[in-house]
Amino acid sequence: MSLNKILSAVTACLVTFFISGPAALANGVFKAEPDQLGFMAPATEVMRDIVSFHNWLLFMCIAVSLFVMFMMIYIFIRFNAKANPTPSKTTHNTLLEVAWTTVPIIILLVIAIPSFKLLYLEDVIPEADLTVKAIGNQWYWTYEYPDNDDFAFDAAMLTDVEAAEAGLPRLLATDNHIVVPANKTVRLIVTASDVIHSWAMPAFGIKIDAVPGKLNETWFNVEREGIYYGQCSELCGKDHGFMPIMVEVVSQEKYDAWVEKARAEYAGIKKDNLIRVATVLPAQQ
Repeated sequence: MSLNKILSAVTACLVTFFISGPAALANGVFKAEPDQLGFMAPATEVMRDIVSFHNWLLFMCIAVSLFVMFMMIYIFIRFNAKANPTPSKTTHNTLLEVAWTTVPIIILLVIAIPSFKLLYLEDVIPEADLTVKAIGNQWYWTYEYPDNDDFAFDAAMLTDVEAAEAGLPRLLATDNHIVVPANKTVRLIVTASDVIHSWAMPAFGIKIDAVPGKLNETWFNVEREGIYYGQCSELCGKDHGFMPIMVEVVSQEKYDAWVEKARAEYAGIKKDNLIRVATVLPAQQ
């Protein structure tokens, strides 16, 4: 087999793996799935842009890597001692030196434009329809709804038996969870009461640190109803891996009904004596 055929076969394998591989495997919709290689299915505009930017950047990285690899192989073959018993005495090439300086700069500028656009989209919070506050504790989350009489509740992980009985995923389900309306802009304020935690929801494209004594904020607008799962993504102690996040996205009508129930039962209760809030949808299989 000739060298060209070998290189073509290697190239085809690399392109298939890096481009088609992630798409060929089933990605999680509401939570990560076993053997998943690509991102979870995006549920927000931000996550869609993250996935698009990643795929485009991956293609560019593969193209640059293949170009460098082919050039190195060509140099090894074309300019080895056997092929060139009398080596060239060339010391520099002005055109080549200018090219290998300017081309990387152009590539970085091309990457920077969509990168800055994505950073701006993530950082600038649009006018919110709802505000939710998440407080990280060792090792559970506390949620507050300041727009709705400031009621609050804790969300702790279910045991394996409780999750199995409820038909919810192990290590990801909580006894209570956030409820938000679909297609509404939610402003999320994040802090912590003890050590640094991190509120991460892959399907939303969110990962934000919860720092004691500091308020961080982000936003999301979920386009599809369902129950989404995430986890604390900052090492916060021995039970760091048992601090899941669960967000239920419902229609506006179901959300309004849930808020009325929560307002009637929990409005005015001191946060030092938190009461758990019931959910509005049956457990998602």
